[in-house]
Amino acid sequence: MAIIAWCRESTVLIQKYPFWNRTLGADHFFVTCHDVGVRATENVTFLVKNSIRVVCSPSYNVGFIPHKDVALPQILQPFALPRGGDDIENRTILGFWAGHRNSRIRAVLARLWENDTVLSISNNRISRATGQLGGSQVNSARIADSIHYACVPVILSDYHDLHLPFSDILDWRKFSIILGEEDVDEQYKALHHNLRRVERHFEWHTPPIKYDAFHMVMYELWLRHHTMKYR
Repeated sequence: MAIIAWCRESTVLIQKYPFWNRTLGADHFFVTCHDVGVRATENVTFLVKNSIRVVCSPSYNVGFIPHKDVALPQILQPFALPRGGDDIENRTILGFWAGHRNSRIRAVLARLWENDTVLSISNNRISRATGQLGGSQVNSARIADSIHYACVPVILSDYHDLHLPFSDILDWRKFSIILGEEDVDEQYKALHHNLRRVERHFEWHTPPIKYDAFHMVMYELWLRHHTMKYR
């Protein structure tokens, strides 16, 4: 197997790499990282169909073919801070996210959780040099960052749209949480709807009113009336 550079014309590619014709490129691979590289080759049908593409944006929406193509993880090193440890009992932040709100799911998450006390949601990116909020680009290197800092990655993406790195080898569900974007949205709506229905049970009134906390306690006591034993 040999690595090849992308050529604009198929004839140039075939002439420059004579071994290409043995399998029409099936025994060759090329690296193309992030969206720019994917878009640059997407119209070269024979190249995309036959060769193994090693890409940083393994989205099925841009023609990624599982079991043929390879997901290249973005790992931006050196890391700004030391490797994370096993001191999970001493951690005070349940979840962390930083980035621009340039997608629907990001905007929804930021709006819901930006004022949460155990979730750290920031409208900016992280500086690779200092670890502080800044203007550096991190892209999908967030996954590698999470692993480095010993944080469980929470991946919000429709699984049919994204091929995670090394998924032919690693079982991502054993060390990460994978949730579909629509599932999160619909689940939150359902939870919020149910929350509104039960909130009246957690209120005290003088005098008590139907279904408030006083009546809930009374009902709890009534449910236990059958446990009474008489001599």
